[in-house]
Amino acid sequence: MDMSYPTARATSLWALCFAILLIFSQSALGQTPQANNPNISPESTPTPTPTPTPARSLKKDFFVNILRDQRAIWTSPFHLNRGDAKWGIPLTLSFAGLLASDRHTSGSLVKNGDNLSRLRISRDISHLGAAYTTGGVAAGFYLIGRATHNARARETGVLAMESLVDSTIVVEALKGVSQRQRPTVDDSSGEFFDGGSGFPSGHTITAWSVATVIAQEYGQHRPLVRFGAYGLATAVGIARYTGRNHFLSDVLVGGAMGYGIGRYVYRKHHDPALDSLNGKRTGGPFHSRLFPLVAPRYNPATQTYGAMLPWEF
Repeated sequence: MDMSYPTARATSLWALCFAILLIFSQSALGQTPQANNPNISPESTPTPTPTPTPARSLKKDFFVNILRDQRAIWTSPFHLNRGDAKWGIPLTLSFAGLLASDRHTSGSLVKNGDNLSRLRISRDISHLGAAYTTGGVAAGFYLIGRATHNARARETGVLAMESLVDSTIVVEALKGVSQRQRPTVDDSSGEFFDGGSGFPSGHTITAWSVATVIAQEYGQHRPLVRFGAYGLATAVGIARYTGRNHFLSDVLVGGAMGYGIGRYVYRKHHDPALDSLNGKRTGGPFHSRLFPLVAPRYNPATQTYGAMLPWEF
């Protein structure tokens, strides 16, 4: 009896199980040690003073940081704890539900034949998640930051590109392991280990990884930036489904992993010194030629509060 096929299939199944566990561990990458330890209270733990990292080190250590990121990403399943259940359980149940219904949800799109207009619109939106688009966005932030001496924009460009490379490596590895067929093959059967490249969605993971870095950099005090970045990434994922490029479970996994990777890269390599409101050279979150810089003021003599509004024209 030839045992080579069952053995290879069993090996691939174990690899896929590890890949799924890796998917569900992505949010843990952005956790701080304090957040992961329930025995440590925020009140009793002194806040460490962050050491600013020069922006040039991000460029110099770009490839070294990617290697370190990959080590953290692939070993993250071994660092899960009880606190991760609050996001891991809902994500696991959502993935299982979508996986079970993939054939039905994908088939519903073609019940009355493919709509050419829907496919065209989906294809156009999908371009937002392509490597040339996300890479161009990252490069644009960096080049504009250099031209305008904006340290935050430079950092955004470098971290977005780092996140993009990290997510591309991960998604290509998982595609090679899972080998899932796309919805247009075999009546949307969605078979794994069948020579396909559908799991997870590459466009979705890259869109979410870059969008998360941008949202983390600029969205803390600008909700429109945060909602806009995540909204565009969500639109890419939906377009990959409506365009019949991926199943909904592929999109969910791609989005979750992209968010986790982008969040990790930002928290690991962000320079805290950029968060101070000290003008356009650091890209302070409120500074703009169109709006005044808001700075709180307190007068101890009169015990009154106020605000200073310096405005650069």
